[in-house]
Amino acid sequence: MGEWPLWEVFIRNKQGLDHKHVGSLHAADAQMAIENARDVYTRRQEGVSIWVVESKYIHASNPDDAESFYEPANDKVYRHPTFYDLPDEVKQM
Repeated sequence: MGEWPLWEVFIRNKQGLDHKHVGSLHAADAQMAIENARDVYTRRQEGVSIWVVESKYIHASNPDDAESFYEPANDKVYRHPTFYDLPDEVKQM
């Protein structure tokens, strides 16, 4: 019998917030991964939503290439948040 695939687990703590990566686990399929994630990562009802993604489907940039990879954004200053004023009512951004 082969080893179960590795799944990455993301939990959203409250409505309106983003999902955060909380860890990894092995499971036979997505349903088992969600159930295991619930049991392992939300024991105190700290989650309202769980995402699981099989690790082999996650692709990432290389941290060693960060300077050249992100450099083109530096010439687009309008993308920096310093140009926008947020109202006091906005608590999470």
